[in-house]
Amino acid sequence: MRILCHVIFLVMLGGIFCQNNRSAKPSGKPAKKASSTQTAEVAQHAPDEDLYPVPGAAASSSKDTIPAARGGTQQGASATKPAEDMKLHFLRNTPAMCNDGTTAGFYLKEFKGSKRWLIFLEGGWCCYNKETCDSRYKNIPRLMSSADWPQTRKGSGILSAQADENPHWYNANIVFVPYCSSDVWSGNKPAAKAKQGKETEYSFMGSVIIREMIKDLASKGLKQAKVVMLAGTSAGGTGVLLNIEKVASQLEQLGADTQVRGLVDSGWFLESKQQKAPDCPDSISCSPVDAIKKGIRLWNGVIPEKCKQHYKRGEEWQCFFGHKLYSFLSSPLFVVQWLFDEEQLRVENIYMGGQSLSEQQWTYMQNLGKELKNSLKDVTTEKHVIVMKGTSLSRALQCWDRSLQEASKNSKTALKGCPFHLIDSCQWPQCNPTCPVLIDQATQQEMTLLQVLASMGLDLQKLGIDARRDSSTSTGMISNGG
Repeated sequence: MRILCHVIFLVMLGGIFCQNNRSAKPSGKPAKKASSTQTAEVAQHAPDEDLYPVPGAAASSSKDTIPAARGGTQQGASATKPAEDMKLHFLRNTPAMCNDGTTAGFYLKEFKGSKRWLIFLEGGWCCYNKETCDSRYKNIPRLMSSADWPQTRKGSGILSAQADENPHWYNANIVFVPYCSSDVWSGNKPAAKAKQGKETEYSFMGSVIIREMIKDLASKGLKQAKVVMLAGTSAGGTGVLLNIEKVASQLEQLGADTQVRGLVDSGWFLESKQQKAPDCPDSISCSPVDAIKKGIRLWNGVIPEKCKQHYKRGEEWQCFFGHKLYSFLSSPLFVVQWLFDEEQLRVENIYMGGQSLSEQQWTYMQNLGKELKNSLKDVTTEKHVIVMKGTSLSRALQCWDRSLQEASKNSKTALKGCPFHLIDSCQWPQCNPTCPVLIDQATQQEMTLLQVLASMGLDLQKLGIDARRDSSTSTGMISNGG
Protein backbone atom coordinates (compact mmCIF):
# COMPACT_ATOMS: atom_id res chain seq x y z
CA MET A 1 0.00 0.00 0.00
CA ARG A 2 1.51 3.32 -1.06
CA ILE A 3 0.57 5.74 1.67
CA LEU A 4 3.24 8.38 1.52
CA CYS A 5 2.72 11.60 -0.35
CA HIS A 6 5.69 13.17 -2.08
CA VAL A 7 7.08 16.67 -2.22
CA ILE A 8 9.46 17.82 -4.92
CA PHE A 9 13.00 19.05 -4.24
CA LEU A 10 14.42 20.96 -7.18
CA VAL A 11 18.07 21.91 -6.95
CA MET A 12 20.91 22.89 -9.21
CA LEU A 13 23.29 20.56 -7.42
CA GLY A 14 22.18 17.41 -5.60
CA GLY A 15 22.16 13.52 -5.25
CA ILE A 16 21.31 9.67 -4.45
CA PHE A 17 22.68 6.19 -3.73
CA CYS A 18 21.87 2.54 -4.50
CA GLN A 19 19.96 0.03 -2.44
CA ASN A 20 21.05 -3.52 -1.77
CA ASN A 21 18.97 -6.55 -2.72
CA ARG A 22 16.97 -7.82 0.27
CA SER A 23 16.02 -11.15 -1.26
CA ALA A 24 19.38 -12.73 -2.05
CA LYS A 25 19.18 -16.29 -3.32
CA PRO A 26 22.50 -17.50 -4.68
CA SER A 27 22.37 -19.15 -8.10
CA GLY A 28 22.63 -18.37 -11.78
CA LYS A 29 25.29 -18.49 -14.47
CA PRO A 30 26.38 -16.04 -17.15
CA ALA A 31 24.32 -16.17 -20.34
CA LYS A 32 25.37 -16.36 -23.94
CA LYS A 33 26.26 -13.25 -25.89
CA ALA A 34 23.32 -11.41 -27.43
CA SER A 35 22.89 -10.91 -31.13
CA SER A 36 22.18 -7.43 -32.49
CA THR A 37 19.20 -8.86 -34.35
CA GLN A 38 17.69 -10.54 -31.31
CA THR A 39 14.16 -9.71 -30.15
CA ALA A 40 12.47 -11.11 -27.07
CA GLU A 41 10.00 -10.35 -24.34
CA VAL A 42 11.31 -8.18 -21.52
CA ALA A 43 11.13 -9.99 -18.18
CA GLN A 44 9.25 -8.35 -15.34
CA HIS A 45 10.37 -9.03 -11.78
CA ALA A 46 8.11 -9.58 -8.79
CA PRO A 47 7.12 -6.31 -7.05
CA ASP A 48 8.32 -7.43 -3.63
CA GLU A 49 11.82 -8.00 -4.99
CA ASP A 50 12.19 -4.42 -6.13
CA LEU A 51 13.31 -1.99 -3.46
CA TYR A 52 14.02 0.58 -6.10
CA PRO A 53 11.19 0.04 -8.60
CA VAL A 54 12.63 -0.18 -12.07
CA PRO A 55 10.95 1.55 -15.02
CA GLY A 56 9.37 -0.82 -17.47
CA ALA A 57 6.72 -3.48 -17.78
CA ALA A 58 6.46 -6.82 -19.52
CA ALA A 59 6.66 -6.39 -23.26
CA SER A 60 4.74 -8.04 -26.04
CA SER A 61 7.11 -9.76 -28.45
CA SER A 62 9.65 -7.16 -29.60
CA LYS A 63 8.28 -3.99 -28.01
CA ASP A 64 8.26 -2.55 -24.52
CA THR A 65 6.75 0.49 -22.87
CA ILE A 66 8.98 2.49 -20.56
CA PRO A 67 7.42 4.46 -17.71
CA ALA A 68 10.05 7.12 -17.40
CA ALA A 69 10.61 7.30 -13.68
CA ARG A 70 9.66 6.55 -10.11
CA GLY A 71 8.98 9.90 -8.49
CA GLY A 72 7.83 12.73 -10.70
CA THR A 73 9.28 12.37 -14.17
CA GLN A 74 6.51 9.99 -15.17
CA GLN A 75 3.14 11.66 -15.72
CA GLY A 76 -0.17 10.54 -17.17
CA ALA A 77 -0.17 8.52 -20.35
CA SER A 78 -1.19 10.18 -23.55
CA ALA A 79 -4.75 9.49 -24.63
CA THR A 80 -4.26 10.73 -28.20
CA LYS A 81 -1.48 9.48 -30.46
CA PRO A 82 0.71 6.45 -29.77
CA ALA A 83 4.30 7.24 -28.82
CA GLU A 84 6.98 6.72 -31.43
CA ASP A 85 9.23 3.74 -30.91
CA MET A 86 12.81 4.02 -29.72
CA LYS A 87 15.13 1.68 -31.61
CA LEU A 88 17.81 -0.48 -30.04
CA HIS A 89 21.47 0.23 -30.86
CA PHE A 90 24.21 -1.98 -29.45
CA LEU A 91 27.47 -0.24 -28.55
CA ARG A 92 30.23 -0.61 -31.12
CA ASN A 93 32.94 -1.04 -28.51
CA THR A 94 32.33 -4.59 -27.29
CA PRO A 95 34.24 -4.19 -23.97
CA ALA A 96 31.31 -1.99 -22.92
CA MET A 97 29.31 -4.97 -21.76
CA CYS A 98 26.62 -6.06 -19.35
CA ASN A 99 27.34 -8.15 -16.24
CA ASP A 100 27.09 -11.44 -18.16
CA GLY A 101 29.26 -10.38 -21.10
CA THR A 102 26.46 -9.52 -23.52
CA THR A 103 26.86 -6.22 -25.37
CA ALA A 104 25.37 -3.12 -23.76
CA GLY A 105 23.40 -0.57 -25.76
CA PHE A 106 20.78 2.15 -25.84
CA TYR A 107 17.39 2.98 -27.37
CA LEU A 108 17.14 6.09 -29.54
CA LYS A 109 14.27 8.12 -30.96
CA GLU A 110 15.59 10.92 -33.15
CA PHE A 111 13.75 14.19 -33.72
CA LYS A 112 14.94 15.64 -37.00
CA GLY A 113 16.44 19.11 -36.69
CA SER A 114 16.43 19.17 -32.88
CA LYS A 115 19.59 20.16 -31.03
CA ARG A 116 18.20 19.10 -27.67
CA TRP A 117 19.05 15.65 -26.30
CA LEU A 118 17.60 13.79 -23.32
CA ILE A 119 19.63 10.76 -22.18
CA PHE A 120 17.89 8.69 -19.49
CA LEU A 121 19.74 6.15 -17.31
CA GLU A 122 17.57 3.33 -16.01
CA GLY A 123 17.56 2.50 -12.28
CA GLY A 124 17.45 -0.76 -10.35
CA TRP A 125 19.73 -0.74 -7.24
CA CYS A 126 22.93 -2.87 -7.35
CA CYS A 127 24.68 -6.06 -6.30
CA TYR A 128 27.86 -6.02 -4.24
CA ASN A 129 29.11 -9.61 -3.88
CA LYS A 130 28.74 -12.99 -5.57
CA GLU A 131 25.68 -13.96 -3.54
CA THR A 132 23.67 -10.81 -4.31
CA CYS A 133 24.80 -10.80 -7.96
CA ASP A 134 23.82 -14.46 -8.41
CA SER A 135 20.43 -13.74 -6.85
CA ARG A 136 19.95 -10.71 -9.08
CA TYR A 137 20.85 -12.72 -12.17
CA LYS A 138 18.40 -15.46 -11.26
CA ASN A 139 15.48 -13.16 -10.36
CA ILE A 140 15.93 -10.15 -12.67
CA PRO A 141 18.25 -11.17 -15.52
CA ARG A 142 17.32 -8.20 -17.71
CA LEU A 143 19.23 -5.98 -15.25
CA MET A 144 22.41 -7.95 -15.94
CA SER A 145 22.07 -9.02 -19.57
CA SER A 146 20.98 -7.66 -22.95
CA ALA A 147 20.06 -11.14 -24.20
CA ASP A 148 16.32 -10.49 -24.03
CA TRP A 149 16.15 -6.79 -24.85
CA PRO A 150 13.45 -6.04 -27.46
CA GLN A 151 14.34 -4.27 -30.70
CA THR A 152 12.03 -1.32 -29.96
CA ARG A 153 10.52 0.27 -26.88
CA LYS A 154 7.98 3.02 -26.28
CA GLY A 155 8.61 5.94 -23.97
CA SER A 156 6.20 7.59 -21.56
CA GLY A 157 6.45 10.50 -19.16
CA ILE A 158 9.54 12.53 -19.90
CA LEU A 159 10.54 9.98 -22.58
CA SER A 160 7.27 10.40 -24.45
CA ALA A 161 7.17 11.79 -28.00
CA GLN A 162 3.68 13.23 -27.36
CA ALA A 163 3.37 16.95 -26.64
CA ASP A 164 0.37 16.57 -24.31
CA GLU A 165 2.22 14.07 -22.13
CA ASN A 166 5.70 15.58 -22.36
CA PRO A 167 5.20 19.25 -23.33
CA HIS A 168 8.76 20.42 -22.76
CA TRP A 169 10.88 17.54 -24.12
CA TYR A 170 8.71 15.72 -26.68
CA ASN A 171 10.62 17.35 -29.55
CA ALA A 172 14.07 16.36 -28.34
CA ASN A 173 16.24 13.44 -29.38
CA ILE A 174 15.44 10.88 -26.68
CA VAL A 175 17.80 8.14 -25.50
CA PHE A 176 16.95 5.42 -22.98
CA VAL A 177 19.92 3.46 -21.60
CA PRO A 178 18.96 0.11 -20.02
CA TYR A 179 20.74 -0.71 -16.76
CA CYS A 180 22.69 -3.99 -17.02
CA SER A 181 25.88 -3.34 -15.04
CA SER A 182 24.54 -3.51 -11.43
CA ASP A 183 27.19 -1.00 -10.27
CA VAL A 184 25.22 2.25 -10.01
CA TRP A 185 26.73 3.25 -13.35
CA SER A 186 30.16 3.53 -11.74
CA GLY A 187 32.02 0.34 -12.65
CA ASN A 188 35.20 -0.12 -14.65
CA LYS A 189 36.00 -3.80 -14.11
CA PRO A 190 35.88 -6.39 -16.91
CA ALA A 191 35.30 -9.99 -15.95
CA ALA A 192 38.36 -12.10 -15.31
CA LYS A 193 38.84 -14.98 -17.69
CA ALA A 194 37.29 -18.18 -16.43
CA LYS A 195 39.72 -20.73 -15.05
CA GLN A 196 39.21 -24.42 -15.54
CA GLY A 197 36.38 -25.67 -13.34
CA LYS A 198 35.30 -22.19 -12.30
CA GLU A 199 32.37 -20.04 -13.42
CA THR A 200 33.00 -16.84 -15.36
CA GLU A 201 32.99 -13.76 -13.15
CA TYR A 202 30.68 -10.81 -13.76
CA SER A 203 31.71 -7.61 -15.54
CA PHE A 204 30.94 -4.22 -13.98
CA MET A 205 31.28 -1.61 -16.73
CA GLY A 206 28.63 1.04 -16.02
CA SER A 207 31.02 4.00 -16.30
CA VAL A 208 32.47 2.58 -19.53
CA ILE A 209 28.98 2.04 -20.99
CA ILE A 210 28.18 5.74 -20.55
CA ARG A 211 31.49 6.80 -22.09
CA GLU A 212 31.06 4.56 -25.13
CA MET A 213 27.42 5.56 -25.54
CA ILE A 214 28.46 9.23 -25.81
CA LYS A 215 31.02 8.27 -28.47
CA ASP A 216 28.42 6.40 -30.51
CA LEU A 217 25.84 9.18 -30.18
CA ALA A 218 28.38 11.78 -31.31
CA SER A 219 28.17 10.39 -34.84
CA LYS A 220 24.35 10.60 -34.69
CA GLY A 221 24.25 14.34 -34.03
CA LEU A 222 25.09 14.68 -30.34
CA LYS A 223 28.16 16.82 -31.18
CA GLN A 224 25.83 19.44 -32.64
CA ALA A 225 23.63 19.54 -29.51
CA LYS A 226 22.98 22.82 -27.72
CA VAL A 227 21.46 21.19 -24.63
CA VAL A 228 22.10 17.69 -23.27
CA MET A 229 20.00 16.54 -20.31
CA LEU A 230 21.49 13.52 -18.53
CA ALA A 231 18.59 12.10 -16.50
CA GLY A 232 17.96 9.03 -14.37
CA THR A 233 15.87 7.50 -11.63
CA SER A 234 17.03 5.74 -8.45
CA ALA A 235 20.40 4.12 -9.24
CA GLY A 236 20.17 5.93 -12.58
CA GLY A 237 20.00 9.17 -10.62
CA THR A 238 23.22 8.18 -8.88
CA GLY A 239 24.64 7.53 -12.31
CA VAL A 240 23.81 11.10 -13.31
CA LEU A 241 25.64 12.47 -10.29
CA LEU A 242 28.67 10.23 -10.73
CA ASN A 243 29.02 10.82 -14.48
CA ILE A 244 27.67 14.26 -15.36
CA GLU A 245 31.01 16.05 -15.08
CA LYS A 246 32.75 13.38 -17.17
CA VAL A 247 30.03 13.56 -19.82
CA ALA A 248 30.40 17.35 -20.01
CA SER A 249 34.19 17.02 -20.31
CA GLN A 250 33.91 14.28 -22.94
CA LEU A 251 31.56 16.33 -25.11
CA GLU A 252 33.88 19.32 -24.83
CA GLN A 253 36.79 17.14 -25.98
CA LEU A 254 34.68 15.98 -28.93
CA GLY A 255 34.25 19.62 -29.95
CA ALA A 256 30.64 20.06 -28.87
CA ASP A 257 29.45 23.49 -27.79
CA THR A 258 26.67 22.33 -25.49
CA GLN A 259 25.33 22.83 -22.00
CA VAL A 260 25.15 19.56 -20.07
CA ARG A 261 22.60 19.49 -17.26
CA GLY A 262 21.25 16.76 -15.01
CA LEU A 263 17.84 15.52 -13.84
CA VAL A 264 17.79 13.18 -10.82
CA ASP A 265 14.50 11.52 -9.87
CA SER A 266 14.02 10.04 -6.36
CA GLY A 267 17.62 10.40 -5.42
CA TRP A 268 18.21 12.59 -2.36
CA PHE A 269 18.68 9.93 0.33
CA LEU A 270 20.15 10.00 3.81
CA GLU A 271 22.41 7.40 5.42
CA SER A 272 20.70 4.79 7.57
CA LYS A 273 20.79 5.42 11.32
CA GLN A 274 20.53 1.76 12.25
CA GLN A 275 23.61 -0.24 13.20
CA LYS A 276 23.85 -3.34 11.05
CA ALA A 277 26.40 -6.09 10.59
CA PRO A 278 29.35 -4.55 8.69
CA ASP A 279 30.40 -7.94 7.31
CA CYS A 280 27.01 -8.20 5.53
CA PRO A 281 26.26 -11.88 6.22
CA ASP A 282 23.07 -11.42 4.18
CA SER A 283 21.42 -8.63 2.22
CA ILE A 284 18.76 -7.86 4.85
CA SER A 285 21.35 -7.15 7.52
CA CYS A 286 23.60 -5.12 5.22
CA SER A 287 23.23 -1.34 5.39
CA PRO A 288 23.35 0.70 2.16
CA VAL A 289 26.64 2.23 3.30
CA ASP A 290 28.26 -1.18 3.79
CA ALA A 291 26.79 -2.41 0.49
CA ILE A 292 28.35 0.55 -1.31
CA LYS A 293 31.69 0.05 0.46
CA LYS A 294 31.79 -3.55 -0.75
CA GLY A 295 30.44 -2.61 -4.16
CA ILE A 296 33.08 0.02 -4.87
CA ARG A 297 35.78 -2.62 -4.47
CA LEU A 298 33.91 -5.21 -6.52
CA TRP A 299 33.07 -2.79 -9.32
CA ASN A 300 36.35 -0.84 -9.31
CA GLY A 301 33.96 2.10 -8.98
CA VAL A 302 34.88 5.35 -10.71
CA ILE A 303 34.13 8.35 -8.46
CA PRO A 304 34.23 12.08 -9.35
CA GLU A 305 37.82 13.10 -8.71
CA LYS A 306 37.12 16.24 -6.65
CA CYS A 307 34.87 14.34 -4.27
CA LYS A 308 37.29 11.41 -4.08
CA GLN A 309 40.17 13.71 -3.14
CA HIS A 310 38.09 15.34 -0.42
CA TYR A 311 37.59 12.09 1.52
CA LYS A 312 40.37 9.93 2.89
CA ARG A 313 40.95 6.47 1.53
CA GLY A 314 38.14 4.14 2.52
CA GLU A 315 35.63 6.98 2.83
CA GLU A 316 34.93 7.36 -0.89
CA TRP A 317 31.52 5.75 -0.38
CA GLN A 318 30.28 9.13 0.83
CA CYS A 319 30.38 10.37 -2.77
CA PHE A 320 27.39 8.11 -3.51
CA PHE A 321 25.15 10.28 -1.29
CA GLY A 322 23.86 13.42 -2.96
CA HIS A 323 24.20 15.71 0.03
CA LYS A 324 27.89 14.76 0.22
CA LEU A 325 28.58 14.93 -3.53
CA TYR A 326 26.64 17.95 -4.84
CA SER A 327 29.12 20.61 -3.73
CA PHE A 328 31.78 19.06 -5.98
CA LEU A 329 29.62 19.31 -9.12
CA SER A 330 29.52 22.33 -11.40
CA SER A 331 26.89 21.26 -13.95
CA PRO A 332 23.29 22.46 -13.42
CA LEU A 333 21.24 19.79 -11.68
CA PHE A 334 17.51 19.40 -11.03
CA VAL A 335 16.46 16.96 -8.29
CA VAL A 336 13.01 15.47 -7.74
CA GLN A 337 12.57 13.79 -4.35
CA TRP A 338 9.78 12.49 -2.16
CA LEU A 339 9.74 14.17 1.24
CA PHE A 340 8.56 10.95 2.94
CA ASP A 341 10.16 8.44 0.61
CA GLU A 342 9.14 4.81 1.09
CA GLU A 343 12.56 3.52 0.05
CA GLN A 344 14.22 5.73 2.67
CA LEU A 345 11.82 4.26 5.23
CA ARG A 346 12.59 0.72 4.12
CA VAL A 347 16.26 1.33 4.86
CA GLU A 348 15.08 1.71 8.47
CA ASN A 349 12.97 -1.48 8.15
CA ILE A 350 9.71 0.46 8.06
CA TYR A 351 7.35 -1.21 5.58
CA MET A 352 4.17 0.82 5.31
CA GLY A 353 1.05 -1.31 5.39
CA GLY A 354 2.99 -4.51 5.78
CA GLN A 355 3.67 -4.68 9.51
CA SER A 356 2.90 -3.06 12.82
CA LEU A 357 4.38 0.37 13.43
CA SER A 358 6.08 1.32 16.70
CA GLU A 359 5.91 4.76 18.25
CA GLN A 360 9.63 5.12 17.64
CA GLN A 361 9.16 4.43 13.94
CA TRP A 362 6.28 6.89 13.74
CA THR A 363 8.50 9.54 15.34
CA TYR A 364 11.19 8.75 12.79
CA MET A 365 8.67 9.21 9.98
CA GLN A 366 7.68 12.62 11.30
CA ASN A 367 11.32 13.70 11.53
CA LEU A 368 12.28 12.37 8.12
CA GLY A 369 10.92 15.30 6.14
CA LYS A 370 12.65 17.75 8.47
CA GLU A 371 15.97 15.94 8.14
CA LEU A 372 15.72 15.88 4.38
CA LYS A 373 15.22 19.63 4.36
CA ASN A 374 18.14 20.08 6.76
CA SER A 375 20.35 18.04 4.42
CA LEU A 376 19.90 20.86 1.90
CA LYS A 377 20.90 23.62 4.31
CA ASP A 378 24.40 24.03 2.86
CA VAL A 379 23.09 24.44 -0.68
CA THR A 380 23.07 28.17 -1.31
CA THR A 381 20.23 30.01 -3.04
CA GLU A 382 22.64 30.81 -5.85
CA LYS A 383 22.62 27.08 -6.57
CA HIS A 384 18.88 27.19 -7.09
CA VAL A 385 17.35 25.28 -4.16
CA ILE A 386 13.61 24.80 -4.36
CA VAL A 387 11.29 22.71 -2.22
CA MET A 388 7.95 22.80 -3.97
CA LYS A 389 4.31 21.83 -3.77
CA GLY A 390 1.43 22.59 -6.09
CA THR A 391 3.62 22.91 -9.19
CA SER A 392 3.63 20.36 -11.99
CA LEU A 393 6.97 18.83 -12.93
CA SER A 394 6.68 19.91 -16.57
CA ARG A 395 6.05 23.49 -15.44
CA ALA A 396 8.96 23.38 -13.00
CA LEU A 397 11.28 22.02 -15.69
CA GLN A 398 10.17 24.75 -18.05
CA CYS A 399 10.88 27.40 -15.43
CA TRP A 400 14.29 25.87 -14.79
CA ASP A 401 15.08 25.82 -18.50
CA ARG A 402 14.09 29.47 -18.80
CA SER A 403 16.20 30.39 -15.78
CA LEU A 404 19.25 28.73 -17.35
CA GLN A 405 18.63 30.58 -20.61
CA GLU A 406 18.38 33.88 -18.77
CA ALA A 407 21.51 33.08 -16.76
CA SER A 408 23.44 32.47 -19.98
CA LYS A 409 22.43 35.97 -21.07
CA ASN A 410 23.46 37.44 -17.68
CA SER A 411 19.89 38.63 -17.32
CA LYS A 412 18.60 39.60 -13.86
CA THR A 413 14.96 39.82 -14.93
CA ALA A 414 12.62 37.85 -12.67
CA LEU A 415 10.70 35.09 -14.41
CA LYS A 416 6.96 35.63 -14.17
CA GLY A 417 4.95 32.69 -12.86
CA CYS A 418 8.05 30.80 -11.75
CA PRO A 419 8.29 30.74 -7.94
CA PHE A 420 11.68 29.52 -6.77
CA HIS A 421 11.26 29.47 -3.00
CA LEU A 422 7.96 27.81 -2.09
CA ILE A 423 8.74 25.75 1.00
CA ASP A 424 6.35 22.97 1.98
CA SER A 425 5.74 23.11 5.75
CA CYS A 426 4.28 19.60 5.75
CA GLN A 427 5.71 17.69 8.73
CA TRP A 428 3.73 14.43 8.57
CA PRO A 429 3.18 11.93 5.77
CA GLN A 430 0.05 12.58 3.75
CA CYS A 431 -0.63 16.02 5.25
CA ASN A 432 -0.36 17.87 1.95
CA PRO A 433 -3.92 18.10 0.51
CA THR A 434 -2.56 17.39 -2.98
CA CYS A 435 -1.45 13.89 -1.90
CA PRO A 436 -3.05 10.98 -3.78
CA VAL A 437 -5.90 9.10 -2.14
CA LEU A 438 -4.89 6.16 0.08
CA ILE A 439 -6.26 2.79 -1.09
CA ASP A 440 -6.50 -0.38 0.98
CA GLN A 441 -5.03 -2.98 -1.38
CA ALA A 442 -7.13 -5.75 0.18
CA THR A 443 -10.52 -4.04 -0.11
CA GLN A 444 -9.74 -1.35 -2.72
CA GLN A 445 -11.51 1.13 -0.44
CA GLU A 446 -10.28 4.65 0.27
CA MET A 447 -8.62 5.15 3.66
CA THR A 448 -7.57 8.14 5.72
CA LEU A 449 -4.05 8.31 7.13
CA LEU A 450 -5.47 7.77 10.62
CA GLN A 451 -7.22 4.59 9.53
CA VAL A 452 -3.96 3.31 8.07
CA LEU A 453 -2.04 4.11 11.24
CA ALA A 454 -4.68 2.44 13.41
CA SER A 455 -4.58 -0.68 11.22
CA MET A 456 -0.81 -0.85 11.79
CA GLY A 457 -1.24 -0.99 15.56
CA LEU A 458 -0.47 2.59 16.58
CA ASP A 459 -2.22 3.84 19.72
CA LEU A 460 -3.65 7.06 18.29
CA GLN A 461 -5.00 8.22 21.66
CA LYS A 462 -1.56 7.86 23.25
CA LEU A 463 -0.11 9.90 20.41
CA GLY A 464 -2.67 12.63 21.04
CA ILE A 465 -4.61 11.94 17.84
CA ASP A 466 -8.40 11.85 18.07
CA ALA A 467 -9.48 9.09 15.68
CA ARG A 468 -13.14 10.07 16.13
CA ARG A 469 -12.70 13.28 14.20
CA ASP A 470 -13.83 13.18 10.60
CA SER A 471 -11.27 12.99 7.85
CA SER A 472 -11.34 16.69 6.99
CA THR A 473 -10.72 17.68 10.60
CA SER A 474 -7.92 15.12 10.90
CA THR A 475 -6.32 16.37 7.73
CA GLY A 476 -6.41 19.91 9.03
CA MET A 477 -5.00 18.85 12.38
CA ILE A 478 -2.11 16.99 10.79
CA SER A 479 -1.43 19.79 8.31
CA ASN A 480 -0.94 22.15 11.22
CA GLY A 481 1.49 19.81 12.93
CA GLY A 482 -1.03 18.32 15.37
